[in-house]
Amino acid sequence: MDDKRLKVAVLGCGSVGSQVVRLLTEQADDLAARVGAPVELVGVAVRRLDAQREVDVPAELLTTDAAGLVARDDVDLVVEVIGGIEPARSLILAALSGGASVVTANKALLAEDGPTLFEAAAKAERDLYYEAAVAGAIPILRPLRESLAGDRVTRVLGIVNGTTNFILDKMDTSGAGFSEALEEAQDLGFAEADPTADVEGFDAAAKAAILASLAFHSRVTASDVYREGISEVTAADVQSAREMDSVVKLLAICELRGDQVAARVHPAMIPRSHPLASVRGAYNAVFVESEAAGQLMFYGPGAGGSPTASAVLGDLVTVARNRLSDTRGAGESAYADRAVLPMGETRTRYHVALDVDDRSGVLAAVANAFADNDVSIQTVRQEGRGEDAQLVVVSHAATDAALSATVEHLRTMDIVRDVTSVMRVEGGDE
Repeated sequence: MDDKRLKVAVLGCGSVGSQVVRLLTEQADDLAARVGAPVELVGVAVRRLDAQREVDVPAELLTTDAAGLVARDDVDLVVEVIGGIEPARSLILAALSGGASVVTANKALLAEDGPTLFEAAAKAERDLYYEAAVAGAIPILRPLRESLAGDRVTRVLGIVNGTTNFILDKMDTSGAGFSEALEEAQDLGFAEADPTADVEGFDAAAKAAILASLAFHSRVTASDVYREGISEVTAADVQSAREMDSVVKLLAICELRGDQVAARVHPAMIPRSHPLASVRGAYNAVFVESEAAGQLMFYGPGAGGSPTASAVLGDLVTVARNRLSDTRGAGESAYADRAVLPMGETRTRYHVALDVDDRSGVLAAVANAFADNDVSIQTVRQEGRGEDAQLVVVSHAATDAALSATVEHLRTMDIVRDVTSVMRVEGGDE
């Protein structure tokens, strides 16, 4: 074993950071054997020295001076688990310029300003690893970056937010409404007191940007990702999906369309026969399609201190090995430089529920509205309700702009009393 000791600084000691500290301490001997040299924790940056923590951290390791910690010339590896944009960005850039390699779990920062970080890592000739930024303990980024590097990935479809999956699963299994299911998620600790980032799709959109960037070798930011959350999903939507033998999931969808990248996050109905339909509770799963390997699925806990820390430690071992051998892992791959396809040009399918007058000619008029916008109807279900009726229409694939125009057309028709539900449909025949 090499006599060199690799010194590690950890930025942040919340639910993930505390578990990283625990694993570094408890598994010190195993980590040394796997890396080829001892890995020594030399400092943990926190906001408050007196805060309660999940693990006991020796007082001499704690500091509120994160900038001073990353500036130490004896630090080889920096683990950033603070989250957010600043001060995380400045600290990572300082660590890289100072000669340290970096492991981060910061999806928001990578999705907003990843190129700046990658360029800094390349200039410093240091590693920047971030497996824990997407889907917790599930190894998905490294397979995209390394295992499938010789293949052509065509689509990545995933459930990448455990909070929303728990809520939608509860709505499906119990018939609960959104507010009731969200309250239970908060009581159980699956949702934050302010759940906006999760339920409005911001968290999933950041992860979709990272997945699309890796899969399609192009720079995709969170602002490039079309985003809809689940706060407007109703119990009636979930029931309608059940009647179609489908479930509602918040999906991150990244795909090649010609030589462009389409990236979107929104709730969608998928058949219960689809592998993602069986993902329950707060679990995550990512479905990858490629030309040579075919279809692959990655499944597991997508959040939580220990699962995410597991991914951080996996990156840490790889980066530490690279430091010992004076090599670097794969950096940013953006050679394809593909443009992002506007959502309006993306092909998808719609499920549309309408309250209409119950009289002759209504169905033909609705069908004409679809035809006028070049949208083909796949199925229609009608249910009479006295003087009115409900129509449930599922379209064939068309551009999102054409489908949206169809819905707006329907809303202007005298025979249509209300468009009660509009939701995209994925995973079935187009």
